[in-house]
Amino acid sequence: MPDQLHARVEACYRQAEAFFNRRFERPQVSFKLRGQKAGVAHLDQNLLRFNPQLYRENREHFLKQTVAHEVAHLIAHQMFGGRIRPHGEEWQLIMRGVYELTPDRCHTYEIARRQAHRFIYRCRCDGQDFPFTAQRHALVRKGRRYYCLQCRATLVFSGEQRLE
Repeated sequence: MPDQLHARVEACYRQAEAFFNRRFERPQVSFKLRGQKAGVAHLDQNLLRFNPQLYRENREHFLKQTVAHEVAHLIAHQMFGGRIRPHGEEWQLIMRGVYELTPDRCHTYEIARRQAHRFIYRCRCDGQDFPFTAQRHALVRKGRRYYCLQCRATLVFSGEQRLE
């Protein structure tokens, strides 16, 4: 895990401790998050997960905003309990009052869509292509069936694959 990110998590905790005049248990921090989310706070596990790809591509803003955003979730949970709304007034208070940041719910980082393999299935009625994801293709191989909405025949794998 990058030292800058770890240092920023610690700095956010120290700010919160100075503001609330109390100590907070430090979370476990993971750099194993993929997909569209920049960060996730697992409240009951006291765990922060961050997306290394989005961190690399948006380092300055990520360190300032995303890390504080996720730490604020854990601080709000420890201060106010588990019955608060994720981006409710308690979380917003911490973002504005402690970190002096805008309480943005979502990031605006550009996310490149990667190409995906599609498995081409066809129906006997008109030969129309039905591109299946790898996950759906695996389900078919385990016995699940998918049907054409027009003729109700089982869709059959054509043997073709393509990148989309």
